[in-house]
Amino acid sequence: MLKAYKYRIYPDKAQKEFFEKTFGCCRFVWNKMLEEKLETLRQGRKIPRITPARYKKGYPFLREVDSLALANVQLEQEKAFRNHFKNPEHFRMPKFKKKKDKQSYTTNNQQLKNGNETIRVDFEKGLIYLPKIKSGIKTIFHRRFEGKIRSATVVKTKAGKYYVSILVDVQDPRNDVKEPKNFIGGIDLGLKSFVTIANDTGSLKIEYPKYLIKAEKRFKKSQRQLSRKEKGSKNWEKARKRLAKEHEYVKNAREDFLHKLSKAIIDENQVVVVESLNVKGLSKTRLSKRILDSSWSKFLEYLRYKADWYGRRVIEVDKTFPSSRMCSICGYINKELKLKDRVWECPECRTIHDRDENAARNLRNYGIVYISG
Repeated sequence: MLKAYKYRIYPDKAQKEFFEKTFGCCRFVWNKMLEEKLETLRQGRKIPRITPARYKKGYPFLREVDSLALANVQLEQEKAFRNHFKNPEHFRMPKFKKKKDKQSYTTNNQQLKNGNETIRVDFEKGLIYLPKIKSGIKTIFHRRFEGKIRSATVVKTKAGKYYVSILVDVQDPRNDVKEPKNFIGGIDLGLKSFVTIANDTGSLKIEYPKYLIKAEKRFKKSQRQLSRKEKGSKNWEKARKRLAKEHEYVKNAREDFLHKLSKAIIDENQVVVVESLNVKGLSKTRLSKRILDSSWSKFLEYLRYKADWYGRRVIEVDKTFPSSRMCSICGYINKELKLKDRVWECPECRTIHDRDENAARNLRNYGIVYISG
């Protein structure tokens, strides 16, 4: 099974220069290939297959960087075009890349004649070795791995930090998975509480830290400071990096919360039942900021791939299912229930329901019926 491990790296001056050169060459090749392909589309002809080798004669500087990084640019762009033509509503036409965007390149691991590999890690010395770089790059290994390295992706964020993501062919994690405490857990996503979980042992609410909303004042202050600086000046660049670091902190904190929560849910439940959400539609409402800050789509994505990793199952219920309106005791559907009603009483069985807990129980009940056939 392939698994990615992301680490912070601290390249020296020469290594940074090599990375910048590689980022630039990858961006250059991407834009040159894209320009030619878009022109053929405008002429109504079939898109040609273009390789980076066709540019190396006219642009000798391309020979100075890792050739596999340029080859991966070609594969990435071909995939982007395939996705667009297959599903144009979901995948946009590939765009030209700019220097101000996040910069990255991917290289593959290869066996050398002397038996070594082009991508190696030394956990004891805290170094990673990449193609075309003579010395090891200082790396913070916060966790180790065992397995065959397939590729490595070097990333420079807008805040100027460098990371490497190593793709490793590891042992199937299902071999080490623990027995779950519960068989079926229903999960209701909300704005008051991020998730409400109902399973065999009861119900639990987990609040969301609201990272973006809490950081909004800092963002506005940093944005004002940036706008007062002359664009392109040293002070402007400092202010831009300061703002980028604040955004990066919020992003990392949010993803850390989502990773830990999704892992805990997958560990404790054999089957997880969630409701399909129209996040794109909800993000156009007045609650858009809170919905986007919650990152429901990313949370569901984490649940799905972790379930696949650890041999669990995720059942997605259609969004038309009346999880909040239905009484989890007698099945009565309260058509008069409004979004502001957080607690309601069933007129049939007189049970008083917490809206979120009731929805989670209904999703769990749906899962029990679904599993039993």
